Amino acid sequence: MNTTVLSAAANQARGLAMDAIHACSSGHLGLPLGCAEIGAVLFGETMRFSPTTPRWLNRDRFILSAGHGSMFLYSWLHMSGYAVSLEEVKNFRQLHSITPGHPEFHETPGVEATTGPLGQGIANAVGFALSGKRAAARFNTSAHTIFDHHVFALFGDGCLQEGVAKEAIAFAGHSGLDNLVLIYDSNDVTLDAMADVTQGEDAEAYFHSQQWDAVTIDGHDFAAIAKALDYAKSNNNGRPKVIIAKTLIGKGIPEVAGTAKAHGEGGAKFIDDARKNLGLPAEHFYVSDEVRAFFAERAAQSNTELAAWQATYDAWSTANPELAQELTESIASAVPTDLSAQIPTFAADYKDATRSAGANVINAVAKAMPNFITGSADLFGSTKNYIKDGGDYSATNPLGRNIWFGIREHAMGAISNGIAYDGLFRPSCATFLVFADYLRPSIRLAALAKLPVTYIFTHDSVGVGEDGPTHQPVETVSGLRVIPGLDVIRPGDAEETAGAFMAAMHRTDGPSALILTRQAIPLMNHLSVDERREGVVRGAYIAKKETAALETILLASGSELQHCMEAAAELGAGVRVVSVPCFERFDRQSPAYIESVLPSTCTKRIAIEAGVGGLWWKYVGLQGKVIAIDRFGISAPGNTVMKELGMTKDSVIAAAQ
Repeated sequence: MNTTVLSAAANQARGLAMDAIHACSSGHLGLPLGCAEIGAVLFGETMRFSPTTPRWLNRDRFILSAGHGSMFLYSWLHMSGYAVSLEEVKNFRQLHSITPGHPEFHETPGVEATTGPLGQGIANAVGFALSGKRAAARFNTSAHTIFDHHVFALFGDGCLQEGVAKEAIAFAGHSGLDNLVLIYDSNDVTLDAMADVTQGEDAEAYFHSQQWDAVTIDGHDFAAIAKALDYAKSNNNGRPKVIIAKTLIGKGIPEVAGTAKAHGEGGAKFIDDARKNLGLPAEHFYVSDEVRAFFAERAAQSNTELAAWQATYDAWSTANPELAQELTESIASAVPTDLSAQIPTFAADYKDATRSAGANVINAVAKAMPNFITGSADLFGSTKNYIKDGGDYSATNPLGRNIWFGIREHAMGAISNGIAYDGLFRPSCATFLVFADYLRPSIRLAALAKLPVTYIFTHDSVGVGEDGPTHQPVETVSGLRVIPGLDVIRPGDAEETAGAFMAAMHRTDGPSALILTRQAIPLMNHLSVDERREGVVRGAYIAKKETAALETILLASGSELQHCMEAAAELGAGVRVVSVPCFERFDRQSPAYIESVLPSTCTKRIAIEAGVGGLWWKYVGLQGKVIAIDRFGISAPGNTVMKELGMTKDSVIAAAQ
């Protein structure tokens, strides 16, 4: 190990961070300065990666969970040779740069995940590690190893204090993810104060209790860092690893080092003296020829590794054409063009909850898409998203397609995001709709990062009944609909449920939330199967067309669609029923299609949904009416609650009249 050049690289990384943050008067100096030696060993010695091929399948993955320290990552990506130019480093936090304030997926080569909200990156890393374990089990053969990479994540005290991190750490230890290496920037400081104001945990003892290997080191000692990382990579003992690195936050700026003031840009005003003390020249944004030459040689070595791996991959592909095709299609997020044909149709007299219909559909989808996996927060028996004959994921069965997340909704969402970031499998996960807010931050990040995660939320309304208002999510569907980039799909019968899964699978540029009932609803045998399924894919469609001059339009989603159909039969020939399972998909349709479904000439419109009604006004207009539940629910049998709160055919008729 060339500690001389690594030391120079560490100080020059500190210089880049100081200069970038000072230039825009915004950012976080503490971590980039305090973890510089860790970055030097990771990017200079330990990790396997290729700057020219950032998405190399067998690269080691690095996630900066403490995303506020983004200049740490941008500095090392730049020096390592990724397509992050010095000009982009200078444009830190500026409009249209690829160096935003927190790392963002799709924006910057080498950035594996969108991070910033503390703790998310730890859970994302767990998802990456699970994906890696499953990929190795699925695609490696006795003759060829194409997956044997590791996942590294750097985090701080703030990440570890967040509940999502603790949930994910427990899951990772129990699942035996020994390809996962967490690096704890343990500097004893949080944003407001010294860490002992809010924590007193024995970190080693905690991780040991969660079935992890843990070691504490000096985070500025190159040899100690390298030794700990080498052990973590080489010891496949069924336990994930954490390296607790004791560091000095803001190292290099004596005026703030070791204090809470070092967390943000507070030390930027002292950088001139700090640069001199670090041996940096007057030139800002400086990287020496020696350091550039070191990383150029490192890149050349990585290209040699990549070429050797590619030869192995080519031989594997030739020997295993079906597996190779499966992997290629998985990476491309390919979906069978005849997916609908592979989902059986439902009998004309079918009447059951859409969660039960979903059980049939998800198994057909799993058969058609071998990369599709699912999980549940200890609710498989209720959410009914279990893949039959798919096996259960565990330390001894990484091929399992059913992930038992335990009662850990937030980690479930963030781990599913990690799987989606990795891009080898299509994840879905499930819980009751009322618990959606437990994973809402993860859903929001999936939408922000355009991840194709499918969330299955059951027990969707006051129809839950006797469990009462604590379990009746009247506000939650609308709360999800306001997340930009999330498709919220509430199907109105079994065939619409099939259409909901089709829509979710074909969407590869963002997440979908499927909102399913516990209460039974009849099949709407008013149109062909294809018309109903494709209608869901479009977001809204004419479920029952008027047979005379159009006078009234009735709109509904989910279990309330049946009430509109029944009301229309009594209201007369001039009534149209529009099923609106997904606002977001409907709003993306052409103006001509939207006008064909909701002609502007008809202003007599009534919408009904078993939840808060505010978002429906954009479809009914000021002259329309919304039948909704703008209050919390009641503990009573589901049908009784529905009737008490106006979710009936009679309410629709009364509103129309």
